[in-house]
Amino acid sequence: MMRLPPFRHYRPRTVEEALAIMDGEGPEAAFLAGGTDLLPNMKRRQQTPRVLVGLSGIAELRGVRGDSRTGLRLGPMTTLAELVRDPAVRAAWPAVARTAELISTPPLRNMGTIGGNLLIDTRCNYYNQSYEWRRAIDFCMKKDGRVCWVAPSSPRCWAVQSSDEVPLMCVLGATLRLLSPDGSERTVEAAELYADDGIAHLRKRPEELLVEIALPPVEGRRATYLKLRRRGSFDFPVLGVAAALQLEGELVMSARIAIGGVGSAPRSSPEAEAFLRGRSLADEETIARAAELAARPARPLDNTDFHMSWRKKMTSVFVARALRELRAGVAATALV
Repeated sequence: MMRLPPFRHYRPRTVEEALAIMDGEGPEAAFLAGGTDLLPNMKRRQQTPRVLVGLSGIAELRGVRGDSRTGLRLGPMTTLAELVRDPAVRAAWPAVARTAELISTPPLRNMGTIGGNLLIDTRCNYYNQSYEWRRAIDFCMKKDGRVCWVAPSSPRCWAVQSSDEVPLMCVLGATLRLLSPDGSERTVEAAELYADDGIAHLRKRPEELLVEIALPPVEGRRATYLKLRRRGSFDFPVLGVAAALQLEGELVMSARIAIGGVGSAPRSSPEAEAFLRGRSLADEETIARAAELAARPARPLDNTDFHMSWRKKMTSVFVARALRELRAGVAATALV
């Protein structure tokens, strides 16, 4: 049985108290949201904070405010299960709720939070193993070792960004508000938060606290998310495709596409987005060409489930499916 290492736990009641604790404890401290990713990683000694600053007692970090006209404000400690049920989320951006419903299993959705899902650690077959397994291969570059076993000659880590909500937040143009212990505040677009590096995968300092996720007004846009995984529940995505379109009839006025599970950061496709603008989705050749262009930035490696060449092939298939769903007005979420 894997056991947690010793640690101290704080449960502040306000954002200010949480930031003060983090400031006092320094680099050995970490924020704890739902714990569905961090605590298993601690058991495997992948992450080893000596102090956890629990956020579950901070009421101001929970809940959903706003509507489809004004935009939504999501508290980062809002659980995934709460997102699934929230009427404002389902009315404004149903894809956000339905994507949350695809994450893991009901017990873990009851604990896991939207903020935690957006800040989840990258994953890899050589990293997400027990300490003993990793020691047997002399560890890996991401933790305790020097070699990326996915690409041994590479100077960087290729662990994969495996959040379901991240690609969707990127295409929706969500923004994230971060506070620091020194009182400074900054707002970051979701698409700018993620770096293409398996280790330094977030453009966020450890002491910064995510305090709000803002979704823009709907303004006639449609969004969807499709997920590929082996099992019908529990599994992380080995491919996730998010798309958001502004349509006039079947004519595309604007388009955004993001692909998850195929790199250390979501892959956008400016080429496919530019190609779609001004074209009709009634034309299957348009959809096929856009799907081909969108799949070009996806370069999956042999570090998750399924063969990497098949995952690459499925990228264009899933983009085409997403575009057809949006053409039909089905702002939904699909699972294979």
